Amino acid sequence: MQRLALERLLRKAGLKPTEKRIAIAGLLFDGPTTKHVTADDVMETARRARVRVSQATVYNTLNQFCAAGLLKRIVIDNSSTFFDTNTDDHHHIYNEDDHHLVDLPMMAIDTDKLPPLGDGETIRSVDIVVRVGNK
Repeated sequence: MQRLALERLLRKAGLKPTEKRIAIAGLLFDGPTTKHVTADDVMETARRARVRVSQATVYNTLNQFCAAGLLKRIVIDNSSTFFDTNTDDHHHIYNEDDHHLVDLPMMAIDTDKLPPLGDGETIRSVDIVVRVGNK
């Protein structure tokens, strides 16, 4: 993505396009494929691209991108969180041995038979992570 497109993306999401945000957005949204990254992945990609950012800046920026709707946070457990560039509704398959996360289409799991909700309640989202391992 070109710099001007990244600036527009950030502004549209209500974020000021600072140099660090533009740099991190460039690492995340470059290319046509969906990315599932951890904060450590972003730090490593930034290091390889010679983008100087602190760990705190990466975490803060990822959290800001989530709050702005640019990323979706996928919490695997207390010590493992992924950030997904695909913000459409979908589920995931997580390989606990390889620590690899892939998309699973919504239609792959029937969620129509959830228990009835209480009065005044509505479903906001259904986030399912199917955990697998190697044989």
